[in-house]
Amino acid sequence: MSTQLARQHQNVKRLRRLVGRRSARQAEGVFVLEGAKVLSEALDAHARIEAVYVAAGATGEAVARRAFDAGIRVFELAPGVMEQVADTVTPQPVLAVAAYIDVPLDDVVATARSLVVCADVRDPGNAGTVLRSAEASGVGGVVSCDGSVDLYNPKTVRASAGAVFHVPVVAGGDPLHVLERIGEAGFRRLGTVARDGTPYTDVDLTGRVAIVLGNEAHGLADDVGAELDELISIPMEGRSESLNVGMAAAVLCFEAARQRRERVGAR
Repeated sequence: MSTQLARQHQNVKRLRRLVGRRSARQAEGVFVLEGAKVLSEALDAHARIEAVYVAAGATGEAVARRAFDAGIRVFELAPGVMEQVADTVTPQPVLAVAAYIDVPLDDVVATARSLVVCADVRDPGNAGTVLRSAEASGVGGVVSCDGSVDLYNPKTVRASAGAVFHVPVVAGGDPLHVLERIGEAGFRRLGTVARDGTPYTDVDLTGRVAIVLGNEAHGLADDVGAELDELISIPMEGRSESLNVGMAAAVLCFEAARQRRERVGAR
């Protein structure tokens, strides 16, 4: 274990840049993950972890010991430094720097049976929920198009509960190009709309499908809609007009999983 790192240490300054600035993450191709749970998932996935940082007095954290035993550098921060670096009001005692994990779109469409495409999804919590739902339901990949929130935003990574390390992710890409490419690969592109779409339970989700999610406030852009094969909706019986993007993704991903299970059982 190294000497405690003070607030002015160059590593600490770099951490603050990586937490706060997308441009800094992109320039280095690394991002910050926070919390023992997310770090444990990253280690399980054999992600490339550059270094682990623990709050003062937290060197006994089991996940930090696990990282150290795996040959990863572990640094202790001086008292009060973690609070200045982390992205939360009450920070976790552990954070780490990891290399980007996204893969090319062509690699994903070559192997995946189902996809979720985020077209202008802006909220990091929603994006994290999309990742978590996609991984838990067996989706083959998540594409976050240009204009959507950074997949490596600390809030997105945290909201994914580590799922970002277990489902293939594509970071970036013009939405129209992405939709054109996955259409060429044989995916049926299903756009989600609040109303007037085909009820999701009436749609066959067992084939090669891509669920396309639009902006939280404005939905799918007109030019994106022109690239879709069908529009689907989740009927509302209460007073709410629609679910938020993260919840809608969960409903649709698990409906697709249910349909796949039923088809296998019917054989």
